Amino acid sequence: MICVRLFRVRIAAGAALGAAAFGTPAAAADLPLKSPAAKVVYSWTGFYVGGHVGYGDGTLGPGTNPILEQGVFFPPTITGGIGGFQAGYNKEFANRFVLGIEADATFTGPIDLPRRVLGPFNSSIDYVGTLRGRAGYSFGTWMPYVTGGFAWGHTEVRVNDAGGTVISQPGQYQTGWTVGAGAEFAVSGNWTAKVEYDYIDLSRRTLGLNDFGMPGVSIDPRIHLLKFGLNYQLGDSPWSATPTRTTLPDSSDWSVHGQTTLLAQGYPSFRAPYGGTNSLPGAGQAQQTWTTTAFLGVRLWEGGEFYFNPETAQGFGLNGTLGLAGFSNGEAQKAGAAFPKIRPQRYYFKQTFGFGGEQEDVPDGPNQIAGKRDIDRLTIIVGRFAVGDFFDGNSYAKDPRADFMNWAMWASAAYDFPADLPGYTRGAVVELNRKDWAVRAGVFQVPNAPNSDVLVSNANNGGAVVEFEGRYSIFDQPGKLRVGVFGNRGNTGNYRQALAIEDANPGLDINDVMAGIRKDNTKYGFYLNGEQQIATDVGLFGRLSWNDGQNEILSFTDVDRSVSGGVSIKGSYWGRANDTIGIGGAVNGLSSAHRDYLAAGGLGLLIGDGALNYSPERIFETYYAYQVNKSLTLTADYQFITNPAYNADRGPVHIFSGRIHGEF
Repeated sequence: MICVRLFRVRIAAGAALGAAAFGTPAAAADLPLKSPAAKVVYSWTGFYVGGHVGYGDGTLGPGTNPILEQGVFFPPTITGGIGGFQAGYNKEFANRFVLGIEADATFTGPIDLPRRVLGPFNSSIDYVGTLRGRAGYSFGTWMPYVTGGFAWGHTEVRVNDAGGTVISQPGQYQTGWTVGAGAEFAVSGNWTAKVEYDYIDLSRRTLGLNDFGMPGVSIDPRIHLLKFGLNYQLGDSPWSATPTRTTLPDSSDWSVHGQTTLLAQGYPSFRAPYGGTNSLPGAGQAQQTWTTTAFLGVRLWEGGEFYFNPETAQGFGLNGTLGLAGFSNGEAQKAGAAFPKIRPQRYYFKQTFGFGGEQEDVPDGPNQIAGKRDIDRLTIIVGRFAVGDFFDGNSYAKDPRADFMNWAMWASAAYDFPADLPGYTRGAVVELNRKDWAVRAGVFQVPNAPNSDVLVSNANNGGAVVEFEGRYSIFDQPGKLRVGVFGNRGNTGNYRQALAIEDANPGLDINDVMAGIRKDNTKYGFYLNGEQQIATDVGLFGRLSWNDGQNEILSFTDVDRSVSGGVSIKGSYWGRANDTIGIGGAVNGLSSAHRDYLAAGGLGLLIGDGALNYSPERIFETYYAYQVNKSLTLTADYQFITNPAYNADRGPVHIFSGRIHGEF
């Protein structure tokens, strides 16, 4: 859909340039001109940067038992859906031939777990990179080209034990060559779009597995990639704020934004007399996560929009995102990876029906196309997104890339919102908006089991939420109150039932018991979410959430009751108007059935020490966000967590974080 729309934009822009070039019949008002207007000529000369997504396939050689990666809408392959980044330089000559050089990196999709064929080992390719020459011919605003050059990549072998658990992941780099062809089109402003096919041939290398009692694995990658990309043309001076090239008119019918966030965390050793499978290690450690996201939007028709957000994610939360119910890094995913993995995190249609009357301005932004809309309106969203995109919002505590990092601070922690491992689902949302209030409802797919990456929906399973939002002023200071009720039905086990079976048969492992009794069960609850400005650039926020706590958590985190709140202060009071200080805290709790299950050795989504001296988990967090410029913000963050994973025998934990966030 996006490519079709961009092609239409290109045609319109080309028609406009054609009209400018060839002119229209002269009018009387044109006669006084001393000379004709200069013809606008599009030039491909200059530097550029961009990103791409697509699909790939190929082989790693016979006997390699490759892992299949998710293909989203297409069959899983050894690469699955792909995505990455590129940068390069073109030089257009007077005869319209264009020569250039480009470097890129392409990352593969996440593992398609349901189709994983277990063996003593599985092989995979993590990413490929190329450094290529390009030779093309300019037809004005479009350019076909051929390309070829040097290629390299990283492959690895996952060695499995008898139960299928990965016990080692040796890897190696391999080099080779690539050849391909494509076409690039100028679409709007400094943006160009391209479609490209690349064949990549990496040299055969043998990875030794003698330490595991197996012969070496000969990996011989032959990869086919189909890429769809966007490039931003920088001109001859890539560091200049003013482009040095001829651009097309900007279009108001589409929007491109991006972000990248690097978040590092660590903690010193703390008191930990014992530990379990999901315990935060007492010895201390450091980890980092890195995400890069493109926010692409296109206006399809009046009120109709489509959004697409491909994202690469790399790194791990502390202890692999285990050991804390209120986890410390909102960027950490349960499916961490040593190399970046690409996912299409969002793709959804949005249709707005205006009721007329007063309108409001819509600024250009991520997943938002500039324009105007009726304040009184009905909006329908269908596709893939995060539930938090439309529910449980808060101006002061919502985005771990910009404000608080702890899961219990930027969300209602007891709301087990449906999500896969990175935190997204598929479904539909309907919102009715008025000037002083709004009501919205959503239905979503749920995972097929706790902590699963596979989303399902049928007559028996699914999630739903209804939220009312009221807007008001107190002494001319604006505020909002959101009230939500939710229910999920999914494949979960009951805490009391598992405990009863284990009590009758003490030799059984309670986690095996829980896995054996899972069936379609319901979880329900509510949340309250308030925000109040108390002075210019000073705001308070608070959340209260609760769920019934009888059946397993499906998606989010191990919390049945939670209260959080704090204050956010902008830097206008000390001459740094775009800086922010945040101070807040949260208290998380469990139902009696849930705590008894953990005390008996049960494991939750993120926690499980093998024993439990229960006490509520208490979190204090403060941060300072320093804006270097409109595109770059640096943040220092400190969290103090008492009774991590509700265990009074362990902790407290001091967590120190640094965050670099860039956006355009």
